[in-house]
Amino acid sequence: MEIGMVGLGRMGANMARRLARGGHRVVGFDPSDDARAAVAAEGIGGAATLEDLCRTLTPPRAVWLMVPAGDPTRQTIAKLLDLLDPSDILVDGGNSHYKDSIAMAARCDAAGVNFVDAGTSGGIWGLEEGYCLMVGASVEAFSRLEPVLRTLAPEGGLLHTGPPGSGHYVKMIHNGIEYGLLEAYGEGFELLKRGPFDLPLGEIAHLWRHGSVVRSWLLDLLAKALEKDPDLQHLRGYVDDSGEGRWTAVEAIERGVAAPVITLSLQQRFLSRQEDTLANRVIAALRNEFGGHKVESR
Repeated sequence: MEIGMVGLGRMGANMARRLARGGHRVVGFDPSDDARAAVAAEGIGGAATLEDLCRTLTPPRAVWLMVPAGDPTRQTIAKLLDLLDPSDILVDGGNSHYKDSIAMAARCDAAGVNFVDAGTSGGIWGLEEGYCLMVGASVEAFSRLEPVLRTLAPEGGLLHTGPPGSGHYVKMIHNGIEYGLLEAYGEGFELLKRGPFDLPLGEIAHLWRHGSVVRSWLLDLLAKALEKDPDLQHLRGYVDDSGEGRWTAVEAIERGVAAPVITLSLQQRFLSRQEDTLANRVIAALRNEFGGHKVESR
């Protein structure tokens, strides 16, 4: 199959490589000359503009976006809708909010273009391991795109979740769950480190990978990280978030669904970015005022 890949960053470039290795003809667009050159050696064609990309592809086209969510995605889709023809397929494989995807699907539908939202998980390991794909699309669009999807996904790693918007909804919840899992591992290993024993954290992580009920791919990765740096001393405990955890927490509030673990894990990420917070200074001051508890000066 022939497909255009818009956005050749870490995820987009590796997805283009996996597709090319799977026998598909891939044409990539990225505003960076270096990004296009990096994949050219693997037989991936380069387009200097979106116009060039659409001219190069044979109708009916399939174009896959891997660009940042929000305005970059909305602006890119708006430009592509001026260039694509009815019956073309436009895939948003980034982490867009599902409500944005529903709105984009309606806009594409008005132009006769098939919109597909593909929640994509796999990170930097996807090139070799494959990408878990949660795909919202019409039955027709999914069927047409299926050869590409099956090349990208590992065995069992592809699901047609329903109409447009559903793919990004499932991916949003997936990432919310990820927040909670990461927080649990972090807290558990903090307790192991601060406990009464001098414990080998890396060996424990490796142990739990075999037969334990907490074994997972995340634990596999933690074992590798601890093998390289037993106390992770080269890292700051600063944890960013890319938006999906916030959206999941808001969704839980809007739906009236209790999601305390996911919500608290998000709040812990916020806390990780603050040092000597006013909130903690307020607590220290109040304990000193009402109970004469000891405080530490800067």
